[in-house]
Amino acid sequence: MAVQYDLEGQKRVYAKWAPIYDKVYVKLLADAQRKAANAAAACGPKILEVGVGTGLVLPYYPRGAQVTGIDLSFHMLQKAVEKKVERGLSQVGLLAAMDACNLGFPDESFNAVTVPFVITLVPDPEGALDEMYRVLKPGGEIIVASKLGADEGPAMHIEAALAPLVKKVGWSIAFKASRLKNWAAKYPDMEVIEISPVFPVGFFKLVRIKKKAR
Repeated sequence: MAVQYDLEGQKRVYAKWAPIYDKVYVKLLADAQRKAANAAAACGPKILEVGVGTGLVLPYYPRGAQVTGIDLSFHMLQKAVEKKVERGLSQVGLLAAMDACNLGFPDESFNAVTVPFVITLVPDPEGALDEMYRVLKPGGEIIVASKLGADEGPAMHIEAALAPLVKKVGWSIAFKASRLKNWAAKYPDMEVIEISPVFPVGFFKLVRIKKKAR
């Protein structure tokens, strides 16, 4: 069955969130954002951030990096551009409106792709990951920071009960870490090398998926 997109609907939601997004998430997501940026920078200088939003992660990339950021929302991107200018973030280059499932970059363009807290919101996560794989250089990594639901045990049942509540704030707990593993298994040169908790422990996770070097 074809994936149904409502990109215009998503843009309207993000337009409403843009003015208050930083106030809500700046402290809550800081640990995961910092660790995602550091992991990406360790792979090499050329980094693509998918779902750059208001640019909360941008200050965490080191000055020697060459960061490109894309997002679906013009309103979010305006906030990211403001951060780039006001804070003198010389490591940040192009900030562009773009669909994660249709990246406008050549094959093997980036040493790392960071995906901070957006993979559960993409209508076709596997399609977006396929595009990230395409633009990723051999030896590079896709680094996903997200709320990932438990696959089994008591935590899975607790999360299922909380699902209606967290949905109201734009999160999904139905997305499991195993979904990323299953996607990576499609490619003989992709491997999940880390799934680790980040603050607050047990709620958010950092996942690193490595593309084997040739």
